[in-house]
Amino acid sequence: MTAVSLGMPRVRPAVPSGAPGDLDPARPATDALVDRYGRVARDLRISITEKCSLRCTYCMPAEGLPAIPREDLLTPDEIGRVVRVAVERLGITDVRFTGGEPLLRNDLADILRVARAAAPSVSLSLTTNAIGLDKRVRGLVDAGLDRVNISLDSVDRAHFARLTRRDRLPDVLAGIRAALDAGLAPVKLNAVLMPETLAGAADLLAWAVEHGCHLRFIEQMPLDADGRWTRDDLVSATDLLAVLGTRFDLLEVGRDDPSAPAEEWLVDGGPQTVGVIASVTRSFCSACDRTRLTAEGTVRSCLFGDDETDLRAILRSADLAEDERDDALARAWQGAMWRKPLAHGSDAPTLAADAFAATTRSMGAIGG
Repeated sequence: MTAVSLGMPRVRPAVPSGAPGDLDPARPATDALVDRYGRVARDLRISITEKCSLRCTYCMPAEGLPAIPREDLLTPDEIGRVVRVAVERLGITDVRFTGGEPLLRNDLADILRVARAAAPSVSLSLTTNAIGLDKRVRGLVDAGLDRVNISLDSVDRAHFARLTRRDRLPDVLAGIRAALDAGLAPVKLNAVLMPETLAGAADLLAWAVEHGCHLRFIEQMPLDADGRWTRDDLVSATDLLAVLGTRFDLLEVGRDDPSAPAEEWLVDGGPQTVGVIASVTRSFCSACDRTRLTAEGTVRSCLFGDDETDLRAILRSADLAEDERDDALARAWQGAMWRKPLAHGSDAPTLAADAFAATTRSMGAIGG
């Protein structure tokens, strides 16, 4: 088994200023979402709510996030327009809806339907905790859903309840079974590495292999709502592989796509694999192809970059004619992406020895 090497954590630099939509003269003449370092965004994550049915310690405070007024959320038609501009004008090829928990939007099927109409050939996926998915999956598939990524950190009910502050593991497992029955292949499971769940990581992988799910373990990033993340508590990819290696024969097979965050490992000769996303100890930012839209309609080009560009204001502006709106959306988005930082602040003159810079939003408020 090949160990994953440890690297230095990154700090975030100051983000260049500029009015939303301003295009730097040095930016190449292209319709793509390109940044100053030559990376092109193809993968769009759209958060549609801050609400969640769980309170995972690495994502949400115990009381939940401050409520976003309903009128501040993008409507299905506004989301459809954003998707159409992203795909037709800016080269996006994958769209994933996130939260919070997207299943808490009662109009989720409408969102999928308008997105599918706006971009018939693009992959539409969902990041979800799967609570309630068993009751809605058929309607979501009919509306255009192609696949799901499901958060599952433990198959031990007590551990699950402590980590999520909710005793809902049976509901999550019912949602996973429903996704498999609905043919949403591959069903991907995401598990955040935490000290309290490391001992159960092998059991979780065994469960995923048995049920034909693709499991990916993710190093915890400093995006917890309580701000308690420390490097000393980090469970690294190396720690994980040492634990898994006592039970499974793992063969590193790398990445199928250079921009994919997960390094893949063949489990006991295959065909099942397990992914390891070493987001802290082995940065993959140099190949990042993602762009994110928050539930309030702001573009966030980097998880650790607090620079945000407001697209909702453009969508609702009374000063723009309809034939001008798409151009304004595309231009603002391109400006936001051009200012994207290199790699968690690795383009800063000096690197902090042991910490990321804090962000104003937690993961639950940004969207996965």
